[in-house]
Amino acid sequence: MNGIDRQRVRSSFDAQAHEYDRHAIVQKRVLDRIVRLLPPDDCPGQILDIGSGTGALLQRMAAVYPDASLTGLDMAFGMGMAARERLAGNLRVQFVTADAEQLPFQEASFDLVLSTSTFQWLERLEPAFVELRRVLRPGGRFCFALFGQQTLFELRDSYRSAVATVGRGAVDRTHSFKNSDEVATALEVSGLEAEYLVSELEVEVHTDVLHLLRSIRRIGAGNAAPGSSRSLAERRVMLAMIEAYQARFGMDGSIPATYEVIYGVGRKSNS
Repeated sequence: MNGIDRQRVRSSFDAQAHEYDRHAIVQKRVLDRIVRLLPPDDCPGQILDIGSGTGALLQRMAAVYPDASLTGLDMAFGMGMAARERLAGNLRVQFVTADAEQLPFQEASFDLVLSTSTFQWLERLEPAFVELRRVLRPGGRFCFALFGQQTLFELRDSYRSAVATVGRGAVDRTHSFKNSDEVATALEVSGLEAEYLVSELEVEVHTDVLHLLRSIRRIGAGNAAPGSSRSLAERRVMLAMIEAYQARFGMDGSIPATYEVIYGVGRKSNS
């Protein structure tokens, strides 16, 4: 399976920042769901959004918590620029270009840390969860959503079938997503109390496999899909994958693409 190339992830999101909002269908549903997860009685003064992207969640938080100070952090400079444009004139929002695994903040800086559709791009969750716990204040919460193991299983299974059939030893280039147990373990290791953890499925419908692949790449998530075909052997694998996907999962002139979303709330103890 494909390892996570952090530089490739950063470059992909940088390049596609201008198209992200038009194509991030499931990600928008995830954002709506995470807003509903927020504890209704909380009034956080300092909020951090890790992987803030084009600023859609920060914009919602500015409305939900009109007195809070907001910080958006993203490793892709292009995403940060798009977020700045979206929230231009809002003096309660600041933006930082940095990595989720090395947060440039002092200990106990935030009452609420948020993250949607970001942590699946990390090789290991534990170090990042430990780091965000560090910047949480006692009693603070981490509300998150990340894509889980069943995400794009149709694409992954079809690609592996193609590799086995015509690949002749080709490397598995598909992305490996975390499962719920791994997320629960990462919360426990980091010292965060899991108040809520659930997995839900979302399904996108596409006209064909090529449309799905274009959609994935236009939101900067090309690392989740097989690499571009640069050789005759790789093109054979891609064609076989498309054929397998259509044969196994095609329905009435379209194909489904499943996303597993793991939602969670972790709390830092008061002590």
